[in-house]
Parts: sequence; C-alpha cells; structure tokens
Amino acid sequence: MVVETQETQAGLPVDWELAARTAARLMPAGPSVDRALAQRAVDLLRADAAIAEGHVREITGLGGGLPLLPADVVDRPAWAHAATAGMAALTSGARLPAVPATARKLTATTAGLQAGALLSYLGSRVLGQYDPFGGPDGEGRLLLVAPNVVAAQRALDVSLDDFALWVCLHEATHRLQFTAVPWLRDYFAAEVTGFLSAAETSATGLLERLPKVFAEARGVRDSMSLVELLQGPEQRAMLDRLLALTTLLEGHADHVMDAVGPAVVPSVSTIRARFTARRRGGGLLDRVLRALLGVEAKMRQYAVGAAFTDAVVDRVGMAGFNRVWTAPETLPTRAELADPDAWVRRVHGG
Repeated sequence: MVVETQETQAGLPVDWELAARTAARLMPAGPSVDRALAQRAVDLLRADAAIAEGHVREITGLGGGLPLLPADVVDRPAWAHAATAGMAALTSGARLPAVPATARKLTATTAGLQAGALLSYLGSRVLGQYDPFGGPDGEGRLLLVAPNVVAAQRALDVSLDDFALWVCLHEATHRLQFTAVPWLRDYFAAEVTGFLSAAETSATGLLERLPKVFAEARGVRDSMSLVELLQGPEQRAMLDRLLALTTLLEGHADHVMDAVGPAVVPSVSTIRARFTARRRGGGLLDRVLRALLGVEAKMRQYAVGAAFTDAVVDRVGMAGFNRVWTAPETLPTRAELADPDAWVRRVHGG
C-alpha cells in the first residue's frame, strides 16, 4: 500500500472513472452490422488471438513454453474503461508534490474530463491493445476492439478473416514482448514513474528555460517536439528512453505482422499498402487532431521502429535481433534507432 505524506501524494490527479464515463458518452457509435456478422467478428478475433501468438512465437523465437492466453474482445466503451484502469495502475507510483484536497479534487475532475475527451477520439480508432498492467490481477490484458476492426476492414475493403488475424499478430507480439521478457514490465513502469515524478522539478526549471524554448519553438513541427522542448535535462533523458522503447516495441510488432507472409495472411501485402495509406490519410480536421494529440508522432514511431527491426534482422537474423531483450542496457537508444549499424556494433561488437 502506498502511504501519502504531507510532502508528496501518489498517483496523478486524474479522476479516471470520470474519464472513462466521459469517453463512453462522447464516442460515436460503431459501424452498423447485423447480429450474425457481429458474432462472427467476435468469434474470429477470439480464435485468432491464440493462433496469432503461435505464429509470433515461431517467427521471433520468443515465449516457448508459455501458456497461450485468451484475449478480451470488447466494444468501444469497454475499451475506454479498460484503458483508464490500465493508465491509473501504470501511473499510481508517481510521487507528486502534495496539494490541498479541494484543489486536487478540482484538478482531478478537470483532468478526467480532458482525458475522457482524448479517449473518445482514440476509442473509435484503436484496433487492439496489450495493457501490461490491466486485467483483474494487474498482470496484463489483451484487448481487441471488434467494432473498430470491422470498421477498418470495411474502409480498407479487405478480407475480414485476413485482417482480423493481421491485427492479432501485432497485438500478440506486444503481449509476448512483455510476457517473454521478464524485466520489461517493471522497467517500463519505473521509467514512466520516474518521468512523471520529475515533472515538478522540470516545471520549476521551465521558467529559466523559457527564452530558449520560445526561440527553438519556431522550428517545432509537431506536439511531441514541443513536449521535448518543455523538459529539463533529467526529464528529457527519461523521455528519450521511453520514446526509444515504445518505438522499438511498435516497430518490432509491425515487422512481425508483415513477416508472417502470404502463407498465413494471403492478402498481407494489400492490407499493409492500404493500411499505411489510411494511416496517412483523413480529412483536415482529423489530421489537425492527430497532430495535436501526438498521433502523428506515434505513426512515425511505427515507421522508424520497423525500419530498425528490418535492418537488424537483415544483418544479424532474428536471433541476433533478440539481443535487444537481454537487459535495459541492450535496448537501442533513439540515435541507434536511426542508425541500426551503430546498435549492431555496440551490442554484437562488429
């Protein structure tokens, strides 16, 4: 149990329950489908989660001997509730300066409404998610959002059977990353906790850095770049490590979902081409929202991480790539993600 002192309080001042309710209320309804198609999509995703992880284990060499766990197929509001529960658990260890109870409650309400609005946007787009801190026991939960999978499959005009399995390959890779690499979950939680706990120190120093921030902000292209400008040196180093890790995780999953080949997903090339075009598309308002919410930066993570994984596997094979999972010290830095040869030289000595 975390004990709060007069100097610090545990966890972010966010009303996560309010965030979940707000997201569920603001989310648009899913696609209109008949009962038979809805049931088929749910059954397909449930079966494909286990099938996909079997393929991921074969491709990556990770997870041998681990049990094949089920996935939870959910609708949009259920995803929002699960996402807020996971975020609450992930951020519960952050230590922030104590504030009066009334002020903290007001802040939590405001932040809960803002988080709910953000989740309402994401909740109509996310196809699946592995939450390492979700589930009844807090040991992890794989979620597949059935209405969003069907909506995306229709928009792409591809086979539902192929697309469902393709999506499951990505999310099963994320689950295997955390279940087959024993130190990764605690490392990720510690990095997030450290980053959030350092926020107050960074905010204090921000006043001294404002002239430089304003000068450099003129060249900022996206919200993530602005976030980086606002950090102090210690917090920026933590952010660098978190961004490097999440870029690796997303790129590795994208590499795996395409590496299965047409023997497993017959239309994989078509799905990838159309899905990539859809990631870049959208109307003006959608593109503005994605930029403001950092979704554009997330899209670049997929590309950079996948390019790194592709290059390392080409040079040293999947077994050589798996050296990234040895320890935190063998994870690539942000600089190495753009220079895979540098990582190979550092880790493999050649």
